[in-house]
Amino acid sequence: MLAIFLDIESSGLDSFHHRALEIAFKVIDVRTGEERLTYQSIVKQPLEVWEKRDLASIEINGFTWEKLLLGQEEAVVKSEIVQIFNDLKIQRGRAVYICQNPAFDRGFFSQIVDVYTQEKYHWPYHWLDFASMYWALQFKFYTQKHEHFPLEINLSKNTIAQHFGLPIESSPHNALNGVNHLILCYKTVVGFG
Repeated sequence: MLAIFLDIESSGLDSFHHRALEIAFKVIDVRTGEERLTYQSIVKQPLEVWEKRDLASIEINGFTWEKLLLGQEEAVVKSEIVQIFNDLKIQRGRAVYICQNPAFDRGFFSQIVDVYTQEKYHWPYHWLDFASMYWALQFKFYTQKHEHFPLEINLSKNTIAQHFGLPIESSPHNALNGVNHLILCYKTVVGFG
């Protein structure tokens, strides 16, 4: 089974109004922890998209107009992803996506590779989120110890990392750093093979 650890940086939080600015993913065999491939690309966007950016989001990811101009057109990024997924035989039942926040990443991913293309190639439709994995393991931990589950629990990736003595994600955020941090957290909390 392959896991596609994926992160996207965008011009804002709403995939109906904002656009993907950067995508990165690593494909890992979860049985062995072997990394099969790393991909990262800045996604070039027109000035109209940049002018509609959410300033709080840009402060987090550190994007500039000049950096955005270095990117590849969405069509090129789509073509590269399709080629990679086909080469690795990414399909339902053989692979899943793992993200910190798939509700966010999936919407922006579908801007780059439309749902019809994803369906055409039978790509995975399971988008797993790391926070739910941690939550389930914590619930099991408290249940096995016959203790009450906390009334409040912070599910941010950085809080989970700190709980396990790991560093927080570097700032400003970029997609590949997000993927690497997600994998570090996953490896520590869930593990491979």
